[in-house]
Parts: sequence; C-alpha cells; structure tokens
Amino acid sequence: MSALKLGLKLGCIADDFTGATDLANNLVRSGMRVVQTIGVPTSPLAADVDAVVVALKSRTIPAAEAIAQSLDALKWLQAQGAEQIYFKYCSTFDSTPEGNIGPVTEALMDALGTDFTIATPAFPDNGRTVFKGYLFAGNVLLNESGMQNHPLTPMTDSNLVRVMQAQTKRKVGLIDYKTVALGASAIRDRIATLRAEGVSVAVVDATSNDDLHLLGPALKDMPLVTAGSGVAIGLPANFGLKPSLQASQLPAASGLQAVVSGSCSVATNAQVAHFKASGRPAMAINPAALMNGQSEAVVQQVLAWAAPLLKDGPVLVYSTAEPEAVKAVQAQLGVAEAGALVEHALASVARGLVDLGVRQLVVAGGETSGACVQALDIAQLQIGPQIDPGVPWCHAPSETGGLHIALKSGNFGTEDFFSKAFGVLQ
Repeated sequence: MSALKLGLKLGCIADDFTGATDLANNLVRSGMRVVQTIGVPTSPLAADVDAVVVALKSRTIPAAEAIAQSLDALKWLQAQGAEQIYFKYCSTFDSTPEGNIGPVTEALMDALGTDFTIATPAFPDNGRTVFKGYLFAGNVLLNESGMQNHPLTPMTDSNLVRVMQAQTKRKVGLIDYKTVALGASAIRDRIATLRAEGVSVAVVDATSNDDLHLLGPALKDMPLVTAGSGVAIGLPANFGLKPSLQASQLPAASGLQAVVSGSCSVATNAQVAHFKASGRPAMAINPAALMNGQSEAVVQQVLAWAAPLLKDGPVLVYSTAEPEAVKAVQAQLGVAEAGALVEHALASVARGLVDLGVRQLVVAGGETSGACVQALDIAQLQIGPQIDPGVPWCHAPSETGGLHIALKSGNFGTEDFFSKAFGVLQ
C-alpha cells in the first residue's frame, strides 16, 4: 500500500491509551480530523486526516524502552510528513522520579535537533491548572488530591519545575501566568530570554482555557510541544482550522453495552459507586482471587454472570478499590505483578464481553485501557463526540460492524459517567 499525499499537520505521541484519546478528543473538538493508532503502525498512513495520535503504553515501562518506542513513533510520523510533533503525557504529570516524561522529552529534542520546548499538563476543563509552576487538581495541590496514593506513579511533589528538573539533564525554567496573560508576543519574548539563560524546557502556567488559547500562537513554529491534552485546543488555529461537527461523526451505534473498570482513582471509585447505586448490575474482581493460576476461572465466572444480564442494559465489571486495599494486594504480589494480573484479567473479560455481543464498551483506567485495546486487537480508532472533558467515544472498524469504545483516564469524568456515556451515542 502506498502512502497518500497528505497534509498531515500534527503528529502526536501519547504515553498511554486513554491519554491518546483525551488528546485526540481536544483536537477533534477544535476542528481537526483525527485518527488514533494503537502502537506504531507498520504501514503508511492511508487516511486523509489533519492529525495522527500514536498511542503507546510507555508511561510506566523502563525509561530506555519508553525512549525507543517514542523514537519509533517519531520516525513513522516524520515519514508521513507531520509538520509538528506533540508528546502527550497525563494531566497529573505522573511518573516515577526517574521518568519517563523527562527522558522521552530529551530524546525527542535530540532527534528533532531542537534546543527548546515547553512542558505543561494544564487542562482547566478537568480541573488541572498550573500556577507559579505548581500543579493543582481542582482546588488542591496535586500531592493532596489522592494522586499521592497512585499505586504505580505516586505524586508527592506539585512543583513541576522541580519534578521535571529531576528527570532531565537540561535546565528547566518557568513561563509564569503574568507573561501568559500578555499573549503570544510576550510568551515568545520570554522564551528568547530563557534560551539565552540556557534553559531548554519551560514549564508554562495556565489557569484557564483563555491561557491555552494565548499560548497556542506562540507555539506555531516550535518543532516539539510537550504537554497534557489541554494545550491541544490552541494549536489547530495555527493551521487555519476551526471547530466543525463533521470532525466528530462516527458510524451509528448498536449492540450490547458494558463497562470494565480497573482504575483506583478517587473519580473512578465515585463512578463505580454511582453506577451501583443506580441499581445496575456490577461485579467486583478481587485481585487476591486471581493468584495461583485462578485468573481464567475468575474470568469465566464473570462472563457467566454477565451473559444473561446484558440484554437488559449495561453491566459493570470492576477491580476498583480503595488505596488501602490495593496496597494490601501489592504487599502480597508486588506492585508490578499485582497490576499486571488485574490488567490481564480485565482484558480477558473485555474480550469475552465482545464475544457475547457487546459493541459499546467503556473502559476506565489508563493501564486497563491499554491492556483491553491490545486484547481486542484494535489497531486504529476514529475519534468521535465527547462524553466528558478528555473522554470521547471512538470507533474501531471490524468485519462485525465495528466496536464503539470509550477509554477513560481514571481521574476523568463526572460521577454519573458510566451511566450517561451510552446516552451520548444515541
């Protein structure tokens, strides 16, 4: 298959699958036609789109592997003619002290031959704001938001300059809210000053969407942008694009409905509780029950429970638990082993639910989403309408008519997210 002559404007690399759809969602809402790929494609782009988001599962893997995967994605995007590269990470900036945000950023800068980029996870629509370099989640500092209890990437410091500096050999600086408020010209002047001072990465304050729209024009000629998904709302205008309903159209939805949740975030815990309180059927998977080779038996038990219920509406299968319960299982199995065991089981459940006729599937949790997408052998997603900020419905084409799937970051969505998501498709 030969590549089409395309005007690919933005090439994006996301470090997890929910983050990829989060970014794609914002680009679509701002007028870009977007395709999301699962992993680095092995063939040329065969669709006339404005942006491609390559979804990796690289947030928590060893830094060297994350770098290698990200550079492979970069090479493919460059081969498709991408005019600008966007490295997308979570709006909670979560990572281990060693990375992977800093190391991947440096590797991409080296590969692109650029000596400067910005870094900001700000996403005001979802309560993620940056002020004087500190990241807030809602009205509290990140390290007081529940993210300090994240089972894989606990965040105990909200100072992004300090967090980023610990992960990179390059000097990190700040473009503060006063400069951002003055607009693109002032931001460009501040960038010039920082570069003269030897700064290579600048954390950028943003407390509102207005800030992100002011920042956008200043990034027009920057080879590499690193950010959460919020910055995306200010970039399509640089390419002469405006919001359009056509950008988010998906095929009509049909089939049975289900939710699979593996996130342990505060937001997802509340969503699970709301779904159960609404009277809908829900079944919990106890991570401890998966040990000693019992995973397959647990999966079959879940599917046998779900099969007669699906005809009456969505069912929920979840491993969501409070931080104390998660830590207890980790103490038995180890952090990585416990996470992998749960992800594999939920991915098998998702595969089984689709085999039962589910064609509308919500998946909660970044790692869980990655495992489910891989188990379902999804290679590409068309991005559709938004359910909540950062979470769109997507469509994966297949011989059976396709699957509508929503990949929800653990921290995103209102309490009634699981219930209302299916209404959006109708």
